[in-house]
Formats: sequence, structure tokens, C-alpha cells
Amino acid sequence: MPLGRTDTRVLLTGARGFVGPYVAEALHRVCGGGISLIATSKQAGEHPVFGSVEALDVSNKSAVEATILQHAPTHIIHLAGIAAPTAASADPDTAWRVHVHGARNLAMAILSHAPDCWLFHVGSGMVYGETAKSGLPLGEGALLSPLDEYSVTKAAADLALGALTRQGLKCVRFRPFNHTGAGQSDAFVVPAFARQVAMIEAGLCPPIIRVGNLEAERDFLDVRDVAKAYAMAVRASSSLEPGTILNIASGLPRRIETILLDLLAQSRIEIAIEQDQERLRPSDLPRIIGDASRAHELLGWTPEYTFEDALAFVLNDWRDSVIKSQKASLIGKND
Repeated sequence: MPLGRTDTRVLLTGARGFVGPYVAEALHRVCGGGISLIATSKQAGEHPVFGSVEALDVSNKSAVEATILQHAPTHIIHLAGIAAPTAASADPDTAWRVHVHGARNLAMAILSHAPDCWLFHVGSGMVYGETAKSGLPLGEGALLSPLDEYSVTKAAADLALGALTRQGLKCVRFRPFNHTGAGQSDAFVVPAFARQVAMIEAGLCPPIIRVGNLEAERDFLDVRDVAKAYAMAVRASSSLEPGTILNIASGLPRRIETILLDLLAQSRIEIAIEQDQERLRPSDLPRIIGDASRAHELLGWTPEYTFEDALAFVLNDWRDSVIKSQKASLIGKND
């Protein structure tokens, strides 16, 4: 089916989350303006990017079926999920219900009501888990060996969808590694550091950042590059094999300490680093690196943004957020 026509209907789940707006922008940039985009999320409402977002709880089987029947999508980009691993560990029942049953609900509704629809499942590079201890770049054939509720539920969904391709499901399973950008919660390391820098610059905190273990190495991307990969897969869907697995990764390990130092180098004032003994826990996975050669081969995907671009993007977003918060606080005091 040629893309860029109005008969290309892309349904997003979890559209109100961090990645959703970037995917919308990437779809229009990569695939053309003729795409019909249906944004859904657990909570409906108005949205600055999507205009309006429809309610869809992917763990509700009947709601998923009704949405598929109503919109007859040609492609689904499945973003809905629990974003932070700590949140999944705190509520494992919800993690299993959303990650595994939610993905399966979409797949079964597609098979029953829209068999030509492609499902793009957004999993996680964390599914490789214990295998990452080799320290080597991980390709899609690396053993899945998840270590926590977040990664095991992502792995379970990935495997379940792989099995359903044998029943005719057109599915691509993405395994993105760490990515960051403006709008990401400070439950993640880059925005957590950036928020502290912005607060210190605004005079709201003393010029000290207290940290735990900074030795771990992770593979980071700019969220705009990750969103572009999903859009490129929509464009290339007619040439992909059902069941295809694609890592989305930079292939470069970055120490958490280096990330912090790079952010501090962008700070407008001098900031000291102090270790917090209570946070000095060794990392379960000292190094995680992905190999995205297959995405380059099948999609023509390569990252456009440098990691320095991503850091500046996040830090400036937190600076703006802190300023807006200060202004709102002043207005509140004067009311």
C-alpha cells in the first residue's frame, strides 16, 4: 500500500506518553502528510500535538476490539506501557496485564478484524538482561535473559507476538535501547541530572549534585532518532518479513559519570558532585550496548542527532520548565 495517502491509517497506543508526540512528527516527516493518525491513550483528552486523544486501555480486550473495528488501521505503533522499570517492579500485576495481555489483545484483534494491519511493538533492549554481561554489542539473536519485572514482561510480550506471526500476524518487534529527550520524566537518569542542574541554576538548590554509582555504561539515543525508526518501518512495511526484530541503538557505551560531567559542562554555574553512600549500589548490568545493523540494513536507519544534542535538548527543556514553575508560583502568591 503506497504511503502518504489517506488510506494509510496509523493508530498510536500510549500517545500521551513521552515518545508519542515525537512519533507523530516523524511519521509526517518520513511518510508524508497524507497519513491519517489516530492517537489513543488510557486517558482521553485534548493534546497540543494530536488535538484530541481517544481513550483506550489496551488491557481491556473488548475496548481494543471496538477500536480496531471502528478505525480499521493499516498500522499500529504500540507505545502503551509502564515507562519506568521501578514502576513495573512496584506493581508487577499491572506490568503483566499491560505489557503482555495488552500486546496480545491488540494482536488477536488484528487477526480477527484487520488481518492486513501491521503491528509495531515497542519493547526494550533490556530484554537481553544477563546476556549483556558479556560486554559485547547485542544483536537481535542474543539470548533473552531479563532480570526484573519490566524486562521480563517486555520479553514475554515479544515472544508471544513472535509466536502469533505463525498464525498470520504482521508484526515487527522493536527493541529500543535507552533514549532521552525533552518531556521525559525525571525517573530516568538524564532528565534527573538535568532537572537538578536547572534547579541549581535557578537558585532553588545548593550547587551540589549527590550521586550513587556512576560506573555503569549504557547505550543512549536521542528520542527523535528512535521515533524516526518507527516511522521508517511504517514506510518500509511492505518489504518487511512478519516477525522481524529490530534493535534501535547507537552501538556506543556511555558511562553515567561521563553523561553527568557533560551536563555539568553545559551548566551556567559551577556545580560540585558528592557521592551519597546510600545510593552506592553496584549495577546489575555494568554495560549494555546494542547492535542496530539490521535496522540500518532493512530501514536505512541511522541516528541523526549526537548525544550532545540530546543532552542540550533535555537540559534546556528543564530550564524552561523551572522558569515556568517559578512564574506560576509568583502569580499564585500575588492572587
